[in-house]
Amino acid sequence: MTRLAPILAALLTLAPTGGQAADKAGCADHALFPTHMPDYSISDCKVEEYGTYSFQTGKNAKIQTPIEGRFTTFTYTYTGAAGKEPSALAVVRNYEAAIAKVGGTVVYSDPNRWVTAKIVKDGRETWAQADKGNGRIWLRIIEKKQMAQYIVADAAAFGNDINATGHVAVYGIYFDTNKADVKPDSRPALEEIAKLLAQNPGLKLLVVGHTDMTGSMDANMKLSQARGEAVVQALVSQHGVAAARLKGHGVGPLAPVATNDTDEGRAKNRRVELVKE
Repeated sequence: MTRLAPILAALLTLAPTGGQAADKAGCADHALFPTHMPDYSISDCKVEEYGTYSFQTGKNAKIQTPIEGRFTTFTYTYTGAAGKEPSALAVVRNYEAAIAKVGGTVVYSDPNRWVTAKIVKDGRETWAQADKGNGRIWLRIIEKKQMAQYIVADAAAFGNDINATGHVAVYGIYFDTNKADVKPDSRPALEEIAKLLAQNPGLKLLVVGHTDMTGSMDANMKLSQARGEAVVQALVSQHGVAAARLKGHGVGPLAPVATNDTDEGRAKNRRVELVKE
């Protein structure tokens, strides 16, 4: 997205956002659409490093195109005077004009509801859909990419790395952005860690959370600690591992394995490591 941002910084023809209700803490407009409609505020936002969304690409509700990649969603809520909310047509036309200015393609547009667009620049493909409802605008953006697969969650591979270097990075444990709850799709990796411990009864591990450089140092240190402890709790409560064999820790962004200047590098830095105690 770094190369797209300078070109798309002025993408929208939307009015300035001054004087409106404050956006939800931690939320800010996407670089692709750096402003939004006046008298709206961001009431919710979410970023998934790898997600999927089916974009509306035809009049029939079943005509959709699923796209995978970095998935960002916004909910904008109208906070202006009653009876003054802009029409769906006004919202759709704003997004259409903005996309046209950078040579994007409007894939499908319904003036009474939504607009779907595709932008290709420097070999990167980005999809966006703006959807107008009563008192709301929903914006969904996917920066298309292949899922990064760094290591197979396998007990034997974990054991080999621990024996060789004293630690191993695990990329199969997932969390939502800025949260420490272990997601259900982490189960295969957790099962392999439990298998590793069952095969090595004397092994004790430090479970260390790592983050990228996004956000403040203090927040990242607390988040990484919480994630390390959450993995320990999951292994103990769901996979029968003795609590005495595990300790949760967090080092935030202090031990990167890649640059924090790219999405790919940040994804590698966000990890859980097992360290032999």
